[in-house]
Amino acid sequence: MAKQTGDHCSLCGRPRKDVNLLIEGLDGCICDSCSLQAADIVKENVKDIKGKAGTKIVTADELPTPKGIKAALDEYVIGQDSAKKVLSVAVYNHYKRVFQEEKFEDDGVEIEKSNIIMVGPTGTGKTLLARTIAKLLHVPFTIVDATVFTEAGYVGEDIESILTRLLHDADMDVEATEKGIVFIDEIDKIARKSANPSITRDVNGEGVQQGLLKMLEGSTVNVPPNGGRKHPEAKMIQVDTKNILFICGGAFDGLERVISKRMNTRAVGYSSYMKQDIDRENLLKYVNHSDLRSFGLIPELIGRLPILTYLEPLDKKVLRNILTEPKNSIVKQYKKLFSLDGINLIFEDDVYDYIVDQALVHKLGARGLRSIVESIMMEAMFEIPSTGEKELRISYDYAKQMLEKSNFENMITT
Repeated sequence: MAKQTGDHCSLCGRPRKDVNLLIEGLDGCICDSCSLQAADIVKENVKDIKGKAGTKIVTADELPTPKGIKAALDEYVIGQDSAKKVLSVAVYNHYKRVFQEEKFEDDGVEIEKSNIIMVGPTGTGKTLLARTIAKLLHVPFTIVDATVFTEAGYVGEDIESILTRLLHDADMDVEATEKGIVFIDEIDKIARKSANPSITRDVNGEGVQQGLLKMLEGSTVNVPPNGGRKHPEAKMIQVDTKNILFICGGAFDGLERVISKRMNTRAVGYSSYMKQDIDRENLLKYVNHSDLRSFGLIPELIGRLPILTYLEPLDKKVLRNILTEPKNSIVKQYKKLFSLDGINLIFEDDVYDYIVDQALVHKLGARGLRSIVESIMMEAMFEIPSTGEKELRISYDYAKQMLEKSNFENMITT
């Protein structure tokens, strides 16, 4: 005689009296034990499910215009209008190129990739610009440091590990990965040591530049899903890089001297002079591809980074705006942290000027603002949640006392 539907678990078959809980559905029941096992199975495989379903990215109809991209960047990045415009146009043209097959007939005209290289001092917003664009377009995004890469066979990471990271960010969705953005930081650190081609191995300089060429231009790369050297037996995943946007950034310390020499100027000395209408304080605005070649990037790599832009050094006014104005500004982040404990955090106006002055003195850029604020707030973050106070006011004297107490200046110089 068949068992009644509501008297046993439809999966394991145990009767109601042998389980703690029996959950009834329309055509069957499931016990508490089977429910927990099912939850564990779903949890273990949720990444595979998400990857197969595909990562939601911007479509051709949803692609914002260059003005729309710049407006979104303005909410998170203060200043750098020239770089924002260049990036907005380059990103817009890149994804128009990606989507052309979906919207237009093939007329034989192939649009080349618009890979980008950004030049600017540390802490001026290179990484933030790239990250914000990826967030706006909902595309997979990864940041890699060029200094960790070496030629294949040497100690260090292979070039292919760039795509491994991007693949993981896309939850192993190859189609989404092939429309992602890669930010390669510290690209200046792999410049070759002299202007002449090397006759010996330069495994983390010119050798890495050579290895990047095909990936930047667009080719099918065999990507190890867990890293090539640690898991050589792993099955490779093929990723086509022709629609992946590569954005490279670097401080290029010393590039001003190269620009100064090219422009026939003398930056120092008793007989120093400067051509008319040249901004001596910001020579990076005159950077061109030939300067990058003189610095040590090989011509083949420069040719695959056709879009060149620069980021201006941050002055006191811009740093102060960065501290308070963006949607995710540092001050707003700390105010939210304290508000989660029911504490109203108030910064007096002259505290902002003090923080900015310290960042300028130590030449830390925008990235250093967070370190300074953290040093000032550490004692309060430790003590205040236990006191039950509902308001905390940070004065100039308190900020100065806490920063000196934290030994911040010695930590920076060391």
